[in-house]
Amino acid sequence: MPPAPAPRTVVWNAFNGRYADNPRALHEGLLARGLDEGAGWQHVWMADPRHASAFPEGVRTVPVRSAACARALAGADVVVANCHVTLDPWPAGRPGGEPRFLQTWHGTPLKRIHRSAAWLPPEEVLAELDTDIARWDALVTPSPEATRLLREAFAYGGEVLETGYPRNDVLSAADAGVRREAVRARLGIPEGATAVLLAPTYRDDEANGSGDLPLGFDVPELLDALGDDVVLVLRLHYYVADRLTLSRDPRVVDASNHPDVAELYLAADALVTDYSSSMFDFAVTGRPVVLYAYDLEKYRDVLRGFTFDLRSEGPGPLLTQPHELAEALGDLPGVASAFEGQYAAFRERWCSLEDGRATDRVLDAFFGPAA
Repeated sequence: MPPAPAPRTVVWNAFNGRYADNPRALHEGLLARGLDEGAGWQHVWMADPRHASAFPEGVRTVPVRSAACARALAGADVVVANCHVTLDPWPAGRPGGEPRFLQTWHGTPLKRIHRSAAWLPPEEVLAELDTDIARWDALVTPSPEATRLLREAFAYGGEVLETGYPRNDVLSAADAGVRREAVRARLGIPEGATAVLLAPTYRDDEANGSGDLPLGFDVPELLDALGDDVVLVLRLHYYVADRLTLSRDPRVVDASNHPDVAELYLAADALVTDYSSSMFDFAVTGRPVVLYAYDLEKYRDVLRGFTFDLRSEGPGPLLTQPHELAEALGDLPGVASAFEGQYAAFRERWCSLEDGRATDRVLDAFFGPAA
């Protein structure tokens, strides 16, 4: 990437208004380097009012998709986002031209996305997203395989920073154990309990609906089968985070609005997911992954399609029935043993760059090496 003038104003966006994910890790990384207001830098976050309370004190925010947001983008030297940023019309930009745009994205795609998906949104929506993609000056990817898939899905031929994901650095940090205990305490997970993180993705045909989302199993029945020393930590996709009436059982923790999913990975002893990119991130921990795909054929063959065979190449057992899920969670050591080889191959393919130093690699490449 050619050298560029040092930026002074950075506009940040994660999931259209949250303080989270790769942008959060990079923001904190810049602040740790002293690139704050005292050094002449301005950092502005696009914030969804529903999540404004999760932003740390002192972080400057503007409401997402507001006039103030458009003004911030127009005055930015750099935009960092983990999602599409679509405003119509797009701000004209400062006198020197449009800002440099760092797109971190937010996951490795098992499910086919954008123009690779089995089910495509209307062409005018795709055209709007393509306009956003054309602004990207660099795309962060977590692995060579992810680079290939994201280039294909986005028809993106620009600069790629193949670095690992900054959001995952905490999983390999020296203080990961200390953070784990602190997060478990905040979530109310009893000492010695097995914390199972349930993190399903959304379904395209259900994202705009109403009523409770189906999970494919009954929560009280699963907990009864597992016993009192198991806690279910629920993390719904942010598109549908308010679409489930939870059991009042103290063994159920609602973490759908927890600001940092990496903290939930640290806290969990196992992950249950379906087609979510959480499987790639959680695998950094080395802890068991169970794939529960009650609607496998519909999702694979109709809604999205997969980028690889989940049964033979995934990090854990692929299950479709509630009793299978209960059996697997009741014997996590057995799951780990049975899938040791497949899990290791999965980690080598998708997680080889996740060594805890991705943030520094991205910052060095895009903003310049630390002084």
